[in-house]
Amino acid sequence: MQSKLEALQAAAVALLEDVANPQDVEQIRVRFLGKKGELTALLKQMGQLPPEERPSFGQRVNDLRSMLEDRIGAVSGRLKAAALEGLLAAQTLDVTLPGKTPKQGCRHPMGIVLDEVYDIFLGMGFSVADGPEVETTYYVFDALNTGEGHPARDWQDTFYFDDTTILRTQTSSVQVRVMEQQKPPVRIISPGRTYRKDEIDATHSPMFHQIEGLVVDKGITMADLKGTLETLMKRLYGEGARLRFRPHHFPYTEPSAEVDLQCFVCQDKPSGTCRICRGEGWIELLGSGMVHPNVLRGCGIDPDIYSGFAFGVGVERLAMMRFGVTDMRLFFENDVRFLRQFV
Repeated sequence: MQSKLEALQAAAVALLEDVANPQDVEQIRVRFLGKKGELTALLKQMGQLPPEERPSFGQRVNDLRSMLEDRIGAVSGRLKAAALEGLLAAQTLDVTLPGKTPKQGCRHPMGIVLDEVYDIFLGMGFSVADGPEVETTYYVFDALNTGEGHPARDWQDTFYFDDTTILRTQTSSVQVRVMEQQKPPVRIISPGRTYRKDEIDATHSPMFHQIEGLVVDKGITMADLKGTLETLMKRLYGEGARLRFRPHHFPYTEPSAEVDLQCFVCQDKPSGTCRICRGEGWIELLGSGMVHPNVLRGCGIDPDIYSGFAFGVGVERLAMMRFGVTDMRLFFENDVRFLRQFV
């Protein structure tokens, strides 16, 4: 038994001297010191010895176990330290190398235009009003002089939840809510998302953003409307921006006008090949007019004393003209190649 013990010791020491990595050290530990290891097997054979020899043999086995544990721990620590030093040497940071510039985000073009519009109107004394996107037909239609049977109330044109609850088709509903709660003078813009059952193409979407404006006070005329819109467009597109007012009909304004912006590609020389205005020389921009007396009266405002104007414009359309974008779908596709242009 003594010879077996000495042979086991010699074999373990020899293996530990030649070991090259921590994984091999662990295999050596399991081989000699594990529950089913060679040293444990020797202890199980101790019953074959005479009783008087067993204590001394057990002591020698325990001494060998302690020696091997210390040797294995030292070798394992040395190998792990060497591996760490090699890793640190391989990953040394060269402080003379140029740094990596972190990628910078950018503002969305819609957000850029919205902020510019806010600044323009706040500078003219307007305030910003907000309202619910899920609305009642009263605020979207009835209060805006658009009674039952009007084509805009068709189920094929509007997103209905039930007979009286819809997704708002315009932010004019906010104007009504403001006029109900605030008596003249009123000077607000109401930006927000709106919804209509439009097919998606380069210029239409079932969800789009709109900014509506409302001014109600004594002595407000069409000239105030024209001056306000011209100020907006000149601030957005430059002093050379030109507007054209065309007679139109809206149930909630009287008189009403469509407003066109001179094509920023053709300028004053319309071309039949222009992809923006298609040779018209003008681009339809927004609807506007003087607030209908029925709308004022329904909000508790006397139309014999007060008058007002209102307008509504799509933010996507403003942004398209602001940046020369020809397809509004680019604003919503999250293509970073497109969005990086606005850093």
